[in-house]
Amino acid sequence: MCAVVGVYGTKEASKVAYYALFAMQHRGQESSGISAANKQTITLIKDRGLVTDIFNEESFKVLEGYCAIGHNRYSTAGKDSVLDAQPVFARYKLGEIAVAHNGNLTNKMPVREELIDNGAIFQTFMDTENIVHLIAKSKKKKLKDRIKDMLTKIEGAYCLIIQSRSKMFVIRDRFGIRPLSLGQLPDGGYIVASETCAFDLVGAKFIRDVKPGEMLTFEKKEGKFRYKSEQIFEPDYRPCAFEYIYFARPDSVIDGKNVYETRVKCGLQLAKEQPADVDMVIPVPDSGVAAAMGYAQGIGKPFNMAIVRNHYVGRTFIEPTQKIRDLKVKLKLSPISYLIKGKKIAVIDDSLVRGTTSKQIVKMLKDAGAKEVHMRIAAPEIKYPCRYGIDTPTREELISNSYTPQEIARKIKAESVGFLSIDGLVDALGRDRNYSLVSFDGNYFAGGCAESLDCSNK
Repeated sequence: MCAVVGVYGTKEASKVAYYALFAMQHRGQESSGISAANKQTITLIKDRGLVTDIFNEESFKVLEGYCAIGHNRYSTAGKDSVLDAQPVFARYKLGEIAVAHNGNLTNKMPVREELIDNGAIFQTFMDTENIVHLIAKSKKKKLKDRIKDMLTKIEGAYCLIIQSRSKMFVIRDRFGIRPLSLGQLPDGGYIVASETCAFDLVGAKFIRDVKPGEMLTFEKKEGKFRYKSEQIFEPDYRPCAFEYIYFARPDSVIDGKNVYETRVKCGLQLAKEQPADVDMVIPVPDSGVAAAMGYAQGIGKPFNMAIVRNHYVGRTFIEPTQKIRDLKVKLKLSPISYLIKGKKIAVIDDSLVRGTTSKQIVKMLKDAGAKEVHMRIAAPEIKYPCRYGIDTPTREELISNSYTPQEIARKIKAESVGFLSIDGLVDALGRDRNYSLVSFDGNYFAGGCAESLDCSNK
């Protein structure tokens, strides 16, 4: 998941990066960092916590320069350590670099083991550190050529922003699994970010998406800030379907498709495939809202926000015991009994993974007086772990891997459970491209990632 941003050619680049990271806080809450370059040196500030916890006015006095890159961390593996925060900074033969990475290298372990055999010393558990070592160990004379050399040795999903003291390099893998967009700032500078919602906050104009397999090189030449495009790999475009289902903010546009509109279409398709005889439709907030509106429209029943979400309970909430983990759902979601009592309800969620949260939601609604609860999921059954940067558990932990929808309904004590089909999802997304559907169909197309390998993200 994660969020990356690169800003080039503007006076207060680090402040622009800060606001962009703030807009993309939903993509990672474990840690955040910004590095800035001013031709002479690269400075870096990063720490555990939210963007607003880490940076202040004093930070921007340190982070001076017309180039800044930033990262919000969403950890799917590794340790909860500041060492695993990004960007990753290093000094090497050609000078200084900083790297920010969103995605997952599926050949992380074999590359890491080979680097260690050749004398590399690792300080983190991140696959991003592989990238730094591969660049440092390359025999090429120019950084750009070292980056190209490194790219031939990694596999999987990656959006990379690499910063030197004077240039910025942006690369998207040939599958285009993770999103990355290019925009122009009001003063003529450039911004690259995981989501277009970052552009809206800083007043940037969307230019285009970074193409799969493309590298952009930003530099100052003849007194002007500019960028060059180079197609490094032949594209095999497979954007991640989960960006539209859950990850991205609804106001973002991912690869030309509005996220909110796509989620409504998923709800409409779900209504065709899995209708329910209910009195009203309610979402599990926030990511289920748009799909629930589409579902309600599709079955011709009222839509109500009958569950209220407390936005101050996030991923960083301390969960030392099972009792506290169970309490977390109650802390996060509260039913409006006035709307629910005596009603047959279709409750729409974006996905169903282990089933534990869904079971608690069903219980919560029935305790509030619901007559029947029909769970509808605006995504297909998740049967396979993702290896491209999504925090999904092992195959054995995925409830849909072991149980049918009817069996799941009995386990979570709902009257019924219905999922969107894979074909239905593709119909909603549009059949103009192939999508990464690995969580649903198990097609690990990028190679280098067997079930036995540790392919997990930072």
